[in-house]
Amino acid sequence: MDVVVLGGGGLTGRCAVWDLAESGVFDRIRVGDLDEGLAEEAARKASHKSQVTAHAIDVRDRAQLVDLLRGARVCVNAVQYTFNLDVMEGCLAAGVEYLDFGGLFHTTRKQLALDDRFRQAGLLAVPGMGQVPGISNVLAAAATEDLDRVDSIMIRDGWRDFTEGAPPVVFTWSPSTFLDEMVLPAMVWEAGAYRERPAMSGGEEYEFPAPIGRTRLYRTLHSEPATFPESFRDKGLQHCEWREGGPGIDVLQLLAALGFGSNAAVEVRGQSVSPKDVLLAVLKREKLLGYPDGVRVEDREIVDVEVKGRGKGGPVTRHAYAAFRSKPEWGVAATEIAVGVCGSIAAILMAQGKTVGRGVVPPERCMPPVPFREMLAARGVVTRICPPEPPLRVTDSTPSRWE
Repeated sequence: MDVVVLGGGGLTGRCAVWDLAESGVFDRIRVGDLDEGLAEEAARKASHKSQVTAHAIDVRDRAQLVDLLRGARVCVNAVQYTFNLDVMEGCLAAGVEYLDFGGLFHTTRKQLALDDRFRQAGLLAVPGMGQVPGISNVLAAAATEDLDRVDSIMIRDGWRDFTEGAPPVVFTWSPSTFLDEMVLPAMVWEAGAYRERPAMSGGEEYEFPAPIGRTRLYRTLHSEPATFPESFRDKGLQHCEWREGGPGIDVLQLLAALGFGSNAAVEVRGQSVSPKDVLLAVLKREKLLGYPDGVRVEDREIVDVEVKGRGKGGPVTRHAYAAFRSKPEWGVAATEIAVGVCGSIAAILMAQGKTVGRGVVPPERCMPPVPFREMLAARGVVTRICPPEPPLRVTDSTPSRWE
């Protein structure tokens, strides 16, 4: 049984490759990336429990893409979200099930329109099955399962870096996507309709469990509000939004304000270039995509899904948490490992036939929460739904762990 990881040489894709290899579930892992060198490096560092091969791939080349996908059980799509629809078309042509790490709301909405075609093909496609979106969706489903009414779902994400000797700026997630979040209006579900809100608006000081603590959060564009209103429509969802914050978000906001989040070309010495492309090239040259070799990565991240509604006993407020930490032995940050591992777990559950449904189905409607959380726990990721479960508790000094 084979799995394909597209963008498998990237920050999050390589973590999916390594976790899939360690699981031993798949006989062969095909690592595809536009940069063949990165694909080869990810394949070389993978466990030997599976055969891992590296392939140069441009997902815009339909014939090349279908050739790589053909015969696989699942495709984990870790490429830039703007290519999600291209990869989905390739999966339909090759007869392969699909998941990705998010579509930044608007692309996710376009992906949902392919539902009939995937259902007719007898295939499951899961948009937004990384960390956030991904585990945030699974936890929202688990936290609302016994409620008669769901009034509000707020998804908050905060992080803190304890790494010594790190560069002043480092990107552990696609800088292109991050910049889009800083520029594009946030979409908020309010009173049964979508409302645009300015990017980085609605600033609030929010208290996360230790060691994240008090963090300033902002609205940005995200994928959970693209699917939650329909998924929780029968429970009367009236409000849904996403907020995030932590070290480095001010740098992103500044870069966006300076125009580096723009794809509109400018003339420089007779050459037409995109500000965003220039920034991405510089970040790659300066080796700021991921932590540099020799640095022991120690950062932490907590996702807090706040649910308000009503159960049989009256009004209910719950917080569903997922707590992520870096994996120094892999040299990767909390976000990288979280996204990649969640994608890997989902691919395993899909291959084992433990998911629900066919068509284009968001994680909150197709991923089984109990085995998903158990597999996260086996990888050191702690989740809690409070109440009724006990709160997150730090078990040692900074950089902390939880139980």
